[in-house]
Amino acid sequence: MKKNASKTLSDLISLEGKRALITGAAVGIGRAIALRFAEAGADLHLVDLDTRGLGTVRSQLSQFDRNVETHHVDLSTKENIDTLWEKLAGREPDILVNNAGIYPFKSFLEVDEAFLEKVMNVNLNSALWMCQHMIRRRLRKGGVIINIGSIEAILPFEKHLSAYSISKTGVIALTRSLAKEYGSYGFRVNALIPGGIVTPGTKAVAKELTQGNVRLLRTGVEFKLRLPLGRGGQPDEVARTALFLASDLSSYVHGALIPVDGGFLSS
Repeated sequence: MKKNASKTLSDLISLEGKRALITGAAVGIGRAIALRFAEAGADLHLVDLDTRGLGTVRSQLSQFDRNVETHHVDLSTKENIDTLWEKLAGREPDILVNNAGIYPFKSFLEVDEAFLEKVMNVNLNSALWMCQHMIRRRLRKGGVIINIGSIEAILPFEKHLSAYSISKTGVIALTRSLAKEYGSYGFRVNALIPGGIVTPGTKAVAKELTQGNVRLLRTGVEFKLRLPLGRGGQPDEVARTALFLASDLSSYVHGALIPVDGGFLSS
């Protein structure tokens, strides 16, 4: 009988008995993923710099009666990531979601070494080191890795995001490389490519950048007009796709880049 052929739909989507680690879990997409994973039955390791936000999401998760651990970690340094995984010894996740990221705006001609290093460390290098720990510790067990990319890595739209675009392009390359190398070890590695998602972070950046800036106001309008669905996306719409990738519903999905962008990349 083919794998999963005898499972019911509720069995296929269930994460019961699984443990998931989600970075950038305090707000936005990360928080939404945590809520959906807990609803599906997963226990959680939630990682973020935002201690207050972690406390809030932990309170929200209490309705699901899952085991939830929060970890205040600055992912911009490998040392902190190593320390986190040492702390997780014996309680390693079955599912890893590399969601943490920053998107500071800066003209390409003004990008300096410190700025580029910060963006790359948080957006790309942290994902690389997290994946390395995950694969090394579960080499005989396998697992699921979901990396969060961006439409900016495929089709840059806004100016002054060159460092961000480079970092997210690296995330895509990392995903494909690991999928090629470790599929035979029982890992499924995929990437989500969100775009136009309305989060507290994107709303704050938009408000700051568009105050009195006619060009950016026009860019925002042009972006919305380009969306075939005609609206911004919600974090939960990304979370639902992440749940699909984390569950047995996607048992033959591997090395894929899945846009969750309202059709932006197709328009």
